[in-house]
Amino acid sequence: MPTIRPNSPKAWLLAARPKTLSGALAPVVIATALALSPSAQGGSGASPAAFWTVAALCLTFAALMQVAANFINDYFDFRRGTDAADRLGPERACQQGWVTPRAMLLAIGLALTLAALAGLGLLAAASQTQDINMPALMGMGAACIAFAFLYTTLLSYCGGGDLLVWVFFGLVPVAGTYYVLTGTLSREAWLLAAAMGLVTDTLLVVNNYRDRASDRRAGKRTLVVALGERFGEQFYLWQGLAGTALAALAVPASSLWLYLIYIVGHALNYRAMRRIHSGRGLNALIGRTSLAMLTFTLLTAAALLA
Repeated sequence: MPTIRPNSPKAWLLAARPKTLSGALAPVVIATALALSPSAQGGSGASPAAFWTVAALCLTFAALMQVAANFINDYFDFRRGTDAADRLGPERACQQGWVTPRAMLLAIGLALTLAALAGLGLLAAASQTQDINMPALMGMGAACIAFAFLYTTLLSYCGGGDLLVWVFFGLVPVAGTYYVLTGTLSREAWLLAAAMGLVTDTLLVVNNYRDRASDRRAGKRTLVVALGERFGEQFYLWQGLAGTALAALAVPASSLWLYLIYIVGHALNYRAMRRIHSGRGLNALIGRTSLAMLTFTLLTAAALLA
């Protein structure tokens, strides 16, 4: 990679890790599709402009929280020495000297402030069209900020990262988005929330599978480190299949065949995971897993809107 000037725009773009945004935005897309589907419950007849304003603010909040979480992860892993020279994944900004630690702390504060403003704007817009529980939603937003710190500083080091992904990339964004768009929650919303959490966590599993040796040396006990690489392989496979099964319960039966596309791709990724086994070759599998997650999202949205 060519030399990157410290604190340059390119350095900040790399630090923000835009490729990770798909994991944050996918749950909002699925919840929005469900809110637009014929089976949607609730709603107050809000105008299309009001509906899409709330949806756009949900996307903005999710994107800003993802960027803030990336900055937090970059800074605290650098401070703890987790990002060593033998790192197999993409280079981190602080570790490479592209962004100074002080600048990263300021960026964390800015990203969280912007996310909070987007969240408040979201609540204000949603309250104009739906009868919503404001204290509960504010508490949910505060929890998102708190766990962005807890993930990197504590939970990812003791096997709690997967639980956080299930909750904050599945249950919270899908159910929360559907709630602010419709003013209610439904069986389908909870099923898709659980499904999205499982499918999204396949990204974390393959990431932890790739980094298992360096994580073990750094004292980072992910589930793959604690339970072994064979567990990681099976965990990856069955989360994708379980997520598909849950989603199948929430979409029309006539659209179930669409999920064959995701299942085939996921099975091929599982085979590649076992074949590659270790090293930088797994970076390509992370990209393929991200593509599979995007495919799952689009297939689900298509099934809901068909």
